[in-house]
Amino acid sequence: MRTEPEPVVKALHDDGRSMLRTETLLVLALSLGASAVSSLISFIGSLTKPGGLKDQAATLNGSYAPGRPWLDLAWQLFGIGTALVPVLLVAHLLTREGVPGLRALGFDRSRPGWDLGRGALVAAGIGSAGLAFYLGARASGFNLTVVPEALPDVWWKFPVLILSAVQNSVVEEVIVLAYLLRRLDQLGWSPTAALLASSVLRGSYHLYQGIGGFIGNMVMGAVFVLAYRRWGRVMPLVVAHALLDVVAFGGYALLAGKVGWLPTP
Repeated sequence: MRTEPEPVVKALHDDGRSMLRTETLLVLALSLGASAVSSLISFIGSLTKPGGLKDQAATLNGSYAPGRPWLDLAWQLFGIGTALVPVLLVAHLLTREGVPGLRALGFDRSRPGWDLGRGALVAAGIGSAGLAFYLGARASGFNLTVVPEALPDVWWKFPVLILSAVQNSVVEEVIVLAYLLRRLDQLGWSPTAALLASSVLRGSYHLYQGIGGFIGNMVMGAVFVLAYRRWGRVMPLVVAHALLDVVAFGGYALLAGKVGWLPTP
């Protein structure tokens, strides 16, 4: 009885795992993995700069062309659009895998009320705790002063902030939550190891904000992983993240310099 086919099957299996690892690393290198490296470099620069972290600022949405609003708008829309390309790549890769693209991750509009309700609850819980943690971390000198927006007062300011919030939520939750967990599961990682990988990665690309930004987002990442595992849908967490960013960006635009508890540079 011939036994040669067995090593061939094993080789194909190993090759498939290797391709999945390579694919995952490439997707991260084109998106949030690259952001993590950039964030680490930025944090080292902040640590080695004279003065404390809280005396420095991290601006999330700034102007690309000060004094030239139409050019600035073009750059804003270009940045938002190109940031979404890795999500389209993920959709393509999932389709090639033989599953219905992003719908396999629960990224669709099949349950809008369910997704919105759970997303709003998650946003309310994390938003209040996150703000308190940020204020405490900054006061303790572990965080930079986060400036959610520094756009000019023009007609497109709030629409761009909303689009930026949605873009952030889609990119982060599709890639670092749903896609990454799917691939780590396929590679045989334990649920605990996958949770740690996803949450540490989320914290790492927020390190430019300081130690507080790293820890706070790592905890948020762990909560999101647990919720995603329970619900099997990423859409409620996309909604939650979008709501958090819309409130942060819009709230800062409306309240900065008008209330004493909100830090400004």
